[in-house]
Amino acid sequence: MLRFALLAAVSAISAVAAAQAVAHFEARQAPEPRAAVAQVRPLAAPEAAGEAASIAKSSDGHFWAEADVDGRRVRFLVDTGASAVALTVEDARRLGLDPSTLNYEYGVQTASGQARAAQVKLDSISIAGARVDDVEAFVIESGLETSLLGMTYLGRLSRFEATRTALILRP
Repeated sequence: MLRFALLAAVSAISAVAAAQAVAHFEARQAPEPRAAVAQVRPLAAPEAAGEAASIAKSSDGHFWAEADVDGRRVRFLVDTGASAVALTVEDARRLGLDPSTLNYEYGVQTASGQARAAQVKLDSISIAGARVDDVEAFVIESGLETSLLGMTYLGRLSRFEATRTALILRP
């Protein structure tokens, strides 16, 4: 019985010591206070410029945007669910890109399924005056029927809002 009591006491002391060691270790590993973190600022992408723009809702219920991309016209389906601007091979060609020389190193999920994509940078996209410079985009190798205006453009606006009849873009 004495042996059992001694074993229980040693176990309890070990548990307390282990808990103190963990607490001491966690205190040393704790992140710096929020005030110090708040001073770190990410590199900001260039802001959008120009005037607010309005895109009328189409009879099919979608928002279709006629955009000036690097000085050429591209028709986009506005897609807030697309994380990036996505270009068809045909639109990429019209923009002066040679799809056969691009590196399709990214796997992406499209409405048609898995596809390969090449990352490109567009100098600017302007829709009725709402302009964003240095826009990351992807050329989708196959399976994309129309180019998509995704969040690498939309997310750089100060705001965008959908009404029953229009999509308002605010630089």
